[in-house]
Amino acid sequence: MLQEFKKFIMRGNVIDLAVGVIVGAAFSKIVDSLVADIIMPIVAVATGGGVDFSNIFIPLSKAVTAPSLAEARKQGAVLAVGNFVTIAINFVLLAFVIYLFVKLVNKLRGPDPVPEKPAPPRSELLLEEIRDALVKK
Repeated sequence: MLQEFKKFIMRGNVIDLAVGVIVGAAFSKIVDSLVADIIMPIVAVATGGGVDFSNIFIPLSKAVTAPSLAEARKQGAVLAVGNFVTIAINFVLLAFVIYLFVKLVNKLRGPDPVPEKPAPPRSELLLEEIRDALVKK
């Protein structure tokens, strides 16, 4: 059983998948930082005076009176609208970059090779020769 597991792990697809997951997780952190530290502050300034999107929420209870999302969650249920917007922007950017990466890889690979047409079976060749011989007569 251990040998089968070793054979499974050493297959190229499993190793490629593992590398992809690790690189994807690291890349996700870069995109998270890009959105949180660069894009959202610019969006906040552009929408009117430095609104912190991470603290935009809708309280679902009158008991929620806190000014920040973290404190509001301790007081009761809230809809974290700003957090959702930030994560949605994060997803769109990540999906777009992955799209560009896949497009680049496909371009570097070039077009798929056109498979050669297999030779017709011997019986078909013989029938064609017979047909051609009959047409000549």
